[in-house]
Amino acid sequence: MSIRLLAAAALLLSWTVSAQAAGGMVVSAHSLATQSGIAMLEHGGNAFDAAAAVALDVGVVEPAGSGIGGGGFFLLYIAREDRYVMLDARETSPQLAGHGEVYETQSSIDGPQSAGVPGLIAGVDHLIHEYGRLSRTKIAAPAIRHARDGFAVSTRYRSVAKWRQKVLAISQAGDIYLDRGNVPDEGYLIRQAALAETLERFSRLGADDFYRGQTAGRLVADMRRDGGLIRESDLAAYRVIERNPVEFDYRGCRVVSAALPSSGGLVLAEVFGMLSRDDLAAMSESDRAHLLVEVMRRAYRDRAAYMGDADFVRPPDDLLSPVRLKRLREGIDMSRATPSSSLPPALALSGSGANTTHFSVIDAEGNMVAATLSINYGFGSGYVSPSTGILLNDEMDDFVTRPGQPNVYGLVGSRANHVAPGKRMLSSMSPSFVIGPERTLLTGTPGGSRIISMVMQSILAFVENRKPPEDWLQKPRFHHQYLPDEIQHESGAFTADVIEQLRNRGHKLRQIRPYGNMQAIVWNREKGTYIGLVDPRGEGVAVTFPAGSKH
Repeated sequence: MSIRLLAAAALLLSWTVSAQAAGGMVVSAHSLATQSGIAMLEHGGNAFDAAAAVALDVGVVEPAGSGIGGGGFFLLYIAREDRYVMLDARETSPQLAGHGEVYETQSSIDGPQSAGVPGLIAGVDHLIHEYGRLSRTKIAAPAIRHARDGFAVSTRYRSVAKWRQKVLAISQAGDIYLDRGNVPDEGYLIRQAALAETLERFSRLGADDFYRGQTAGRLVADMRRDGGLIRESDLAAYRVIERNPVEFDYRGCRVVSAALPSSGGLVLAEVFGMLSRDDLAAMSESDRAHLLVEVMRRAYRDRAAYMGDADFVRPPDDLLSPVRLKRLREGIDMSRATPSSSLPPALALSGSGANTTHFSVIDAEGNMVAATLSINYGFGSGYVSPSTGILLNDEMDDFVTRPGQPNVYGLVGSRANHVAPGKRMLSSMSPSFVIGPERTLLTGTPGGSRIISMVMQSILAFVENRKPPEDWLQKPRFHHQYLPDEIQHESGAFTADVIEQLRNRGHKLRQIRPYGNMQAIVWNREKGTYIGLVDPRGEGVAVTFPAGSKH
């Protein structure tokens, strides 16, 4: 393990906690956002209030990953009703985007034209109104305070700001997120005064202000002046949607995950359906890695070919049928790799941002939230609406904007995810619950196209239970997504012997930098304890309520 990962692992262990379930737990990618969620529990709120506060605040203090200029998915468990539901707050395509013709001449990555209609505020307001106990004013207060008073730049912030410095510097975003055009030093305070005012209007007026009120008018005026595509009718037409999650069983556990327009639940159901008859624990390390790569290859191929907004497209009825999954598994040769080019082809498509964010929340009543939120690329489009302070997403790149070409994450697919007015772009965000006989896992992560494979590996670790939960997130990761036809892996994911065996079977391997930022909770229902799991690759924090329950 590298020195960087060793240091990060020490941080993980310092914040990995076990606590009595008399209160609750919040695990997020930033300490300030975690504390905002805990504050809601202290005020008598439930997990849904805490999740709403985290969602607003993490977009302020981790602007590279999410914010009210983006969207996401909230996976909920409502304990009193014994019911799972997914809140779909994914962005939608503006009417002016047409069927993607505009992106033949304009960027789907940088600038205001790359933004879809934001959904996060609608999702947060729905969460508060339908499931929470506290007022919007109380829930929004921490985010408003941190926007107005500022938050300190961290090492992780500097890394993403350096990566996106060029696009930030050419717009007003640079005045907010940079220091006179330069990447700020650690400790430098990022203040977002206009965003604080927008959040204050939300706290008083709710989502109606964002989609039909003063904020909507300001945002559209900025869009018209600066070349963006979002108009009044797009905002007024936006709706958050409650969807039924994808549910399936694997080795005595119930997996609940996100439904379309997230591809996560269906891809995971395919992967674990193909693995249902395999004893992974009994396999050699090379056989296990080979098999996992081959099932990922096939499931990601189906993602590319069939998946999109469920209100516009419908995958094949037999996509998850046991007969079809058995046939796919039987097509795997354990002695050699299947070239992706030999599978039925799929054209170009997209995924979900590497600088997305994830958090997990649970309360004393057993209510649970796993939420993955995004503005797609680091700092989204790099464009801030000057009169609102809203940093806009660049989620239009998650559509097929240029048929035949992969998006920035190398993902490929078909017309199922082609641009259409009002359509929601396909996503890889995969907030998930895994309910075992004694324990429950709340999991999810950012990571672009690699989100699903990371969640897959966390589910395997939970189900197999061969190592302590504290070890799960430190284990180096690997990934295959059909195209490009290669195994992407972190340093240390495989031994030299396993790498040689995989290459001998025809696999191409490429080592990449550490990725992901998983924030998870393991709830032992029998013992009444939590374990918060914080990814060593990030700077997240797990905190329990009441604070005295740490031990």
